[in-house]
Amino acid sequence: RDPAAAAGSAGGWGGVRRRCQRLLYWVPVLFISSILCWSYYAYVTQLCLLTMTNIGEKVVCLVAYHIFFMLFVWSYWKTIFTLPMNPSKEFHLSYSDKESLEREPRGESQQEVLRRAAKDLPIYTRTMSGAIRYCDRCHLVKPDRCHHCSVCDKCILKMDHHCPWVNNCVGFSNYKFFLLFLAYSLLYCLFIAATDLQYFIKFWTNGLPDTQAKFHIMFLFFAAAMFSVSLSSLFGYHCWLVSKNKSTLEVFRAPIFRHRTDKNGFSLGFSKNLRQVFGDEKKYWLLPVFSSLGDGCSFPTCLVNQDPEQVSTPGGLNSTSKNESHLFPAKPLRDSQSHLLTDTQSWSDIGAKAEKGKIGMSNPALTMENET
Repeated sequence: RDPAAAAGSAGGWGGVRRRCQRLLYWVPVLFISSILCWSYYAYVTQLCLLTMTNIGEKVVCLVAYHIFFMLFVWSYWKTIFTLPMNPSKEFHLSYSDKESLEREPRGESQQEVLRRAAKDLPIYTRTMSGAIRYCDRCHLVKPDRCHHCSVCDKCILKMDHHCPWVNNCVGFSNYKFFLLFLAYSLLYCLFIAATDLQYFIKFWTNGLPDTQAKFHIMFLFFAAAMFSVSLSSLFGYHCWLVSKNKSTLEVFRAPIFRHRTDKNGFSLGFSKNLRQVFGDEKKYWLLPVFSSLGDGCSFPTCLVNQDPEQVSTPGGLNSTSKNESHLFPAKPLRDSQSHLLTDTQSWSDIGAKAEKGKIGMSNPALTMENET
């Protein structure tokens, strides 16, 4: 058989398989959407218009319901269709560096290529072996908190997880939308359960005539109550993550900094952690519009209980006490991130004082390690 024809046939089948997989990825989204459409019909038509008899109750419930419904749909839409952000071009290896990595065997030559590529980048996290975090599929040096998604086959900035219910990666660009989606879907379910409860009890005790609305109203309450339980636990978990400035991936594997692993390395305190996700302008906090601080490539860093015997810290800032917490940029931060630290002592002042006792920068051995 002609090898070229065989290769073309295999490639064709591979393309069909990938298209089928992409279609299957939309099944959970279609499921949620169908549940949402049915709940709209059941609540508005069967409960409010056909079952409720008090006009005032109808108006209040319909107005409040549509507010929750619109916020729910808006945040869900934004979570699904906001493209995940990928590392900027400065993190990609140059053509010559790629050739060097491919040409040289694993060893000091490859280490030198990665050192040179990462020298001026605002990165501080490392792999478990102390290597520069490098993605051999995207051919780039990974920014802090960036991970390669096996489903999207891309490196995602501040990746939290890949969510099948939105068929998208939840990361820097849409994490706020995801939180609001959880919040408004929870409020939506709680509101339905609360306003449907009295009619559910009446149908259950045969206090109302047996009509077509009975099935919709009873099942609507069960569905709303069930989703409320699961959503409350998930929303509470992500609120805790925001308060600690952690991602889901960082909970399971704490970020590794140059000298040690620190599970609280990115935490700046509750207020600053909250602002990093929701932004400085509170008028946008409850709306699914992007207001997060920074560019997703660099983050203010907090080292806790720094080793007093280490020679120096990145950026030339020395430790002064074993039990003190120090806020400092791993490398020069973008303007959009550095203002998170403006209420602490200025970095120029700290740097000037630290320079007097500066011994030098330690340069840990770097080995290339592929990390997903």
